[in-house]
Amino acid sequence: MTDIAGIVPVPPASRRISSWLGLIACAGMLSAACTGPAHRQAAVSTVVIEPVAGASAPDPNVFRLAGRASVDSEDGDFSGGVQWHHAGAGDEILLLSPLGQAVARIRQDSAGVSLTTASDETFHAPDAETLTQEVLGWRLPLAGLLYWVQGVHAPVSAAEVDSDAQGTVVAIRQDGWEIDYMRYFPAAEAQDGKARLSSARPKLLVLRRPGLRMKLVIDSWDAGER
Repeated sequence: MTDIAGIVPVPPASRRISSWLGLIACAGMLSAACTGPAHRQAAVSTVVIEPVAGASAPDPNVFRLAGRASVDSEDGDFSGGVQWHHAGAGDEILLLSPLGQAVARIRQDSAGVSLTTASDETFHAPDAETLTQEVLGWRLPLAGLLYWVQGVHAPVSAAEVDSDAQGTVVAIRQDGWEIDYMRYFPAAEAQDGKARLSSARPKLLVLRRPGLRMKLVIDSWDAGER
């Protein structure tokens, strides 16, 4: 077990996780997402949202999702599957190779964040961005992504939110990240065939910051299950 809270150098074996995965960019599972059309609606309005001083952030909705991700950064790459369960203050994210083998398991709770590699090495850090940068070579913005993946801004910091003519969020800029919503799932329908009032969930997101581009394709959502 290794603690990287003080930015301890990472063993070479852990760095190999990102290096060999970098050879598989957009392969297999992600080929359709990398080459298929994906165009978001043009923004017609932008709202700047400031956090309320002293207000506590509400917990994001409970969810499970499964999908695929590709990451292209200056220090490391990734291409493969993602399984994510969020409940309360806890998260568990499993990163998979394109062939389905476990690459890394990320856990977050009130004590911090841990990452266990395929070789059973475990690393710890106060936050997911520090941990994934040190072990995988790229940043996973878990604190914001908890909200962004649900199509809303994180409530703890200032954000710019772009919407289209229908009021659908098409982009969020927050904490140095830009999130583009390229596709949504079709709006769910009630049993009587009438469309529900709840908004559709994001299906394809592209996240950018200097030196990093991340694409997330969500194949399935399960909301409200603990």
